Parts: sequence; C-alpha cells; structure tokens
Amino acid sequence: MFHHALGLTSGVLAFADQLRGAGHTVHTPDLFAGRTFGTVEEGVRHAGDIGFGEVSDRGVQVVQGLPAELVYAGFSLGVLPAQRLAQTRPGARGALLFHACIPVAEFDSGWPSGVPAQVHAMDADPIFVGDGDIEAARALATETDGVGLFLYPGDQHLFADSSLPSYDADAAAALRKRVLGFLSRR
Repeated sequence: MFHHALGLTSGVLAFADQLRGAGHTVHTPDLFAGRTFGTVEEGVRHAGDIGFGEVSDRGVQVVQGLPAELVYAGFSLGVLPAQRLAQTRPGARGALLFHACIPVAEFDSGWPSGVPAQVHAMDADPIFVGDGDIEAARALATETDGVGLFLYPGDQHLFADSSLPSYDADAAAALRKRVLGFLSRR
C-alpha cells in the first residue's frame, strides 16, 4: 500500500493496520525516506523534486522481493506505482486506487485481463475531478470487466486518512467495507 504526497502518515498506517486486523498482509513502503509534509502542495512539490517517475520507480523496486500475486494499493500519489504494477507486473491479483486514477495508456499497456480493481474518491474532490482522474476512472470502469468506481458525496481529497483534517469517518468506513470485501475474494 503506497502512501500519498504527505508521506507515510499515521493515518495510512492505521488504514493498513485495519486491513491487517482482518487477516491481510499489508506492506507499507516509505517512498519518501521518512519525510512527511503538512500540505498536499508541499508533498507534490517534493515528489516533483524527486521526479514522479522516480517515485513510481521506487514503488516498483520495493516489491521486487515480494511474490507477484499481490493486490496493489495506493493513496493519491501512491496510485502511480500501484496502478503501474497492477498493469505491468505479471501475476497481479488486483488494484485498489484511492483518490486518484491514471489513464491506462500512461503505462504503455492496456489493463490486464482478469485483474479486478476498485477506484474510490469523493464526487466533488477538486483534485480527483479537476485533474481529470475522474475521467480516467470512468473509462477504466466502463471499459474493463471487474473494475468498480465508487464515488462518495463530498469534496475532500485523502478522506480515508484518519490523521488528516480531510478525514470523513462515514465515507472511510464505506470504503474500508468495500475494500475488505474485495480483498476477501482475492
């Protein structure tokens, strides 16, 4: 499970712990080497300084020693490596894309047959809607069997991270329930 632009926050770790508590193995690599940020803009600036390709490459590198049969998950910026791996690493069991979705063509491959996915975001999230992620998510969901798009009412980005002011307990609980159902079938 790859973190968002704010870094590996206690909220991302808490979400991973909830999945672990349900019996799932969850890896939470730190793509920012311990750095965290107070705003999405600061974190995105840091990711830009590193290079978005490098952030994605770091995600690919950390899974090299793991089995190929994984469900890849990412929060916002973490969707870059999660979606890339789901699309390009043979054996992927699924993808969980929170608060973001990249156009499938970005990774020079189509969506692999038989790899299910879920995309979760708020319907008025200015980043998800304004940056075009919603169109990529709708295209993925309508063109690919086994892909679901779940839109929650509201305008918060990173609503599933309990350590942030944008946290929405009701939407996060609905997301978690859907994710646990998805994982139980993998």
